[in-house]
Amino acid sequence: MTRQLAFVESPVQLLNVLEWAHTRASAADAPTDARTGPPSGAPGPAPAVRALAPTDATPGTADSAAPGPTVVVLSPTDPMSRGQLRRMAQLARDEGLTVHWQEARGGRGALARTLRELAGPLRAADRVIIGDPFSRYVQLLLTLFGPRHLTVVDDGTATMEFAAQLSRGERLVRWHRKGNRGPRELVLAPVTSLARRRLAPAGRRTVEIFTSLPVEAPPGVTVTENSFAWTRARFGPPRLTGGADLVGTSLVETGVVDAAHYDRVVGELARAHGATRYFAHRRESAEKLHRIAVETGLQVVRPELPLELIARRGPIGRTVVSFPSTVVHTLPLALAGTGVRVAVCEIAPEWLRATASPRAQGFLSGVTGTAAHEVDRLTSRTANPADRLEFG
Repeated sequence: MTRQLAFVESPVQLLNVLEWAHTRASAADAPTDARTGPPSGAPGPAPAVRALAPTDATPGTADSAAPGPTVVVLSPTDPMSRGQLRRMAQLARDEGLTVHWQEARGGRGALARTLRELAGPLRAADRVIIGDPFSRYVQLLLTLFGPRHLTVVDDGTATMEFAAQLSRGERLVRWHRKGNRGPRELVLAPVTSLARRRLAPAGRRTVEIFTSLPVEAPPGVTVTENSFAWTRARFGPPRLTGGADLVGTSLVETGVVDAAHYDRVVGELARAHGATRYFAHRRESAEKLHRIAVETGLQVVRPELPLELIARRGPIGRTVVSFPSTVVHTLPLALAGTGVRVAVCEIAPEWLRATASPRAQGFLSGVTGTAAHEVDRLTSRTANPADRLEFG
């Protein structure tokens, strides 16, 4: 049996590894004359994967006949991400996956210790699954040990940028960064360059992108649809509330959107839709969330799991309003058939900070423009602060 090793650094990455395992298991159980690829029908009761012994064992020590990937959590440092990852790790264990928690950023010596502990499992892995091809940690691992088969699962809308940069043969740069090559970037340039080559198909190496996003397959890359079949089979359908919920974003924290514009529009959206709750992104600052709660009266909720699972478990508003982000693509899939309306509020050029990347407006417009046809688009005229949002 092929040995599969997954590296995750965020809760969403781990969720999508579970979805990938479910899709692979469903395809393996399908009749031999069935079309290959992910199931697109209604959710069913099939388990995500066949049973594995739940364990925190060292990666690579699980039974080689086990059908699911061994998951290595390269733990982040911020408390919100760690908490969500802990809960997602338990869900993965409940589904039979082996999960190894690696304190990859735990102070001096953590990097060397992690590389030493993962060297053997990486050499033995026939397939490596990653969630963030832009991660310096993952790039370093790929430069040291090149897998024969590679799968990239979603970690937000960055998958769209990764596919585009891979197609164009460009170096890997996150869309919200200006791309200035400072001293650190110059030192890491050889790592990024080699990792980019390892992320592209060549010779016997295959590359798969497992995504719920509308991406065009780079040459030689297989794109497999993530339909959130595991999420629908495992949770829900949810109880719907009568009002609306807002979904927060970390665009202020990443330096893309001006905080004052963001706060104002959140208030306008809440009033226009009768929203009562604000689901915070795990990277949103406590100061900003306190300000939103005080100024708008919204109940700020810090989800314990990725929003797709929170929404599917419920309760959830009949309308969910988001700024351009992955959820405008994933929530319609996770909530298919529930009657929930998803809407996306476009980011106007006036909201962007002067320090934002020149690519920011085009990228965010692309996220909105490619959202599913079931998603409503909301626009805003921002030349005058007194102007109100237009809903269509």
